[in-house]
Amino acid sequence: MLSYRHAFHAGNYADVLKHAVIALVVDYLAQKDKPFYVHDTHAGAGRYLLGDAKAQKTGEYRDGIEKVLAAAEPPAALLPYLDVVKAMNPGELVHYPGSPWLVRQLLRPYDRLFLTELHPADLKLLQGTFERDRQVRIEQADAYETLVAKLPPKEKRGLVVMDPPYELKDDYQAVVNAIGDAYRRFATGTYIVWYPVVERARVEAMMAAFKATGIRKQLRIEHGLRPDTDQHGMTSAGVLVINPPWTLKAAMDEALPWLDKVLAKGAGQYRCQWLVEE
Repeated sequence: MLSYRHAFHAGNYADVLKHAVIALVVDYLAQKDKPFYVHDTHAGAGRYLLGDAKAQKTGEYRDGIEKVLAAAEPPAALLPYLDVVKAMNPGELVHYPGSPWLVRQLLRPYDRLFLTELHPADLKLLQGTFERDRQVRIEQADAYETLVAKLPPKEKRGLVVMDPPYELKDDYQAVVNAIGDAYRRFATGTYIVWYPVVERARVEAMMAAFKATGIRKQLRIEHGLRPDTDQHGMTSAGVLVINPPWTLKAAMDEALPWLDKVLAKGAGQYRCQWLVEE
């Protein structure tokens, strides 16, 4: 299926959480004077115009990044992410970075970014965004098959970002299988898996499957603006981080209460806990 377009959801509260975590991980990798590799499996368009009809139709960014930028004294944990957003918007909020653009701004001259995207319209936008950028390689390819084929990277250090749209119920198990296969080839890498909470039971089944892989050091970070429900729609979103930087849990323990206050007026739900410890 190729119906999902992230432009409708760019900058929403789920993006805020995901991108804050990605920025912290990439910033951490960049502290060591050795090259690293980032692989984004579902790249989307790369960056988004919030004045576009798709973003305006849902207006989800207004309850996400717009509120975050308007709030006072964000915690230090959010600064690597917010600095990139602010650099795109010297005036009012017009642009929003997808994961590829966010990561690219945090790379050094000797780091690499590899992107895969299947949707032809988003692929064209992605290619235009990174045209002539020698540090970025883009392929129109199956995310899961390509991931395993590209690992381990020559740098022996890196991050994999996997955030499928979960349009198919099989995606939940496909993600677990793909990460398990990737980990067997690149056990020292960091992996960020984004997930929506639409059906809590399905998410918990995916978490149980991740736990059953035997992979150690799995950190679960989640934020929701409203309680779980049996009704249609996403109530929370989260990321599972495998091999997180040792600084990540403390950073998100600081950031989550602030985000909940700003985005949910303190009435949301959040967690930052080990699914599997060392």
